[in-house]
Amino acid sequence: HCARLCHASTLTGLGATLGAGAATNPFADLENARCLLIIGANPAENHPVLCRHLRRARDRGAVLIVVDPRFTPTAWGADLYLNIRPGTDVALLNAMIQVIFREQLADLEFIARRTSGAAELQAETAHWTPERAAAVTGIGAELIRQVARRYASSPAASILYCMGVTQHSSGTQGVIACADLALCCGQLGRSGAGIVPIRGQDNVQGACDMGALSGFFPGYAKVSDPAARKRFADHWRMDVDRFAAGAGLTVTEMEEAAADGRIQAMLAMGENPIITSPDSAKTRRGLAALDFFLVQDIFRTETGDLADLLLPAALWAEKAGSKTAGDRRVQWSPRALEPPGEARPDWWIIGELGKRLGFADQFDYQGPDQVLAEISRVVPGYAGLSAERLKAEAGGLYWPCPHAGHPGTPLLYRDRFATGDGRARLPAAVFSPPAETPDADYPLLLTTGRGALHYNSGAMSRRTAGLRDRQPELTLEIHPEDAAALGIRDGARVTVASRRGEVAARATVTETISPGVVFLPFHFEGTNRLTQAVLDPEARIPEYKVSACRVSAGA
Repeated sequence: HCARLCHASTLTGLGATLGAGAATNPFADLENARCLLIIGANPAENHPVLCRHLRRARDRGAVLIVVDPRFTPTAWGADLYLNIRPGTDVALLNAMIQVIFREQLADLEFIARRTSGAAELQAETAHWTPERAAAVTGIGAELIRQVARRYASSPAASILYCMGVTQHSSGTQGVIACADLALCCGQLGRSGAGIVPIRGQDNVQGACDMGALSGFFPGYAKVSDPAARKRFADHWRMDVDRFAAGAGLTVTEMEEAAADGRIQAMLAMGENPIITSPDSAKTRRGLAALDFFLVQDIFRTETGDLADLLLPAALWAEKAGSKTAGDRRVQWSPRALEPPGEARPDWWIIGELGKRLGFADQFDYQGPDQVLAEISRVVPGYAGLSAERLKAEAGGLYWPCPHAGHPGTPLLYRDRFATGDGRARLPAAVFSPPAETPDADYPLLLTTGRGALHYNSGAMSRRTAGLRDRQPELTLEIHPEDAAALGIRDGARVTVASRRGEVAARATVTETISPGVVFLPFHFEGTNRLTQAVLDPEARIPEYKVSACRVSAGA
């Protein structure tokens, strides 16, 4: 799900540096930035609400720097565009840090007062010269220097990143490098200066906050912590021995466990892993091997076709509850419509399942107000939130909000970071190449991501006639040089193959993609047949963004 597959490396990377895996500044505060460094994100097409704030910052004179292997609409208006080789973000960011220290652009006062580990970071990045990084990233050495100078010298600079940074086997290291860069320049704890991980959809941040990750309880209390296990066992009136003593399986690992019989039953709630999981042919085999597969969703999806039982869920307008946006803003979403037929809100379905499994005392909610009331009791940052208060605050409140009289915290880290001593950490990010690189059999590099016309697994957007009519099928972006060498014309049918499978697509020949690199959107079945289930060792997020492939004419 999105808490794991999109931004698990944000939690591990920002947690290791700043102490918490969340945006430091509100989206609206980006209007106060004088420099915007956007890495691995395309908000012009994929995050239009956020993009309004970026346009206002540009209107006020902010410098825009975009790092992406595709020349996206976000890059069209950039002052500086860096056409990076996928999987090499750490090399670029380490080289920028090297320039900043070498040219004495670092904020030494901020570093001395508010961080730990700067000397080690400087020593570890000293060998990452722009020339060395240029050979790895494909970006010119002088352009790397220019970007480093622009960012470091800005009075207020913000870094925005999305899955182009996180969805790698080194995703945690990429996020650490982003934080190191900001900390070295003192670009945190002030208006317009911060780090904003751009989440993939509404309430992904909330899912993380609530412990929808196998190593955490709600509020980021670690499952491995005996005191945390005891606290939640007492709250839920359960025997602490029923809790696992360590992190459970991730979604990718659960699918593998299903395939080899270690898991016999599974619930997929609002998730379509046949489309979204890496190496999806293996996912299909795992789900098909289950003794019992329960799917809870608003539509019958490709995953639902494998279910033993489908439970109809209410969609967003048919249920009430709290949601947490990507900038930590918690809002109340009222119900606008009655759910049709037998559709029910997710909280109700989960509660009824819990009762039938023998946990009636733990699932005695009468409505979403009571769910938020429990959240406020167990998550310290939500302690000051209630349904009544959020209903009265149309604009919402930002966590941490530790008590009922607290106004919320839109801007983090003004005085201290979320670490034991209040100092941020500066671990050096370690560059490692992607797990799979092009070779003679698979000479092209496949990267995946969002398109402009579809949304996530396409379960909703492919049912929307206006969007489906404009993009009815999977399309492959390929550079004219590669297309000519392969005898592929624009609009022709092609076959894209990797070591894991193949898929048919229609070619879009375009100079917006680099030679040697091809792009597939992930909204259609087949794209993730090609990707690999190699995981980041810390975040256990799959490497969606780099796979070796070959393309041939015809399908």
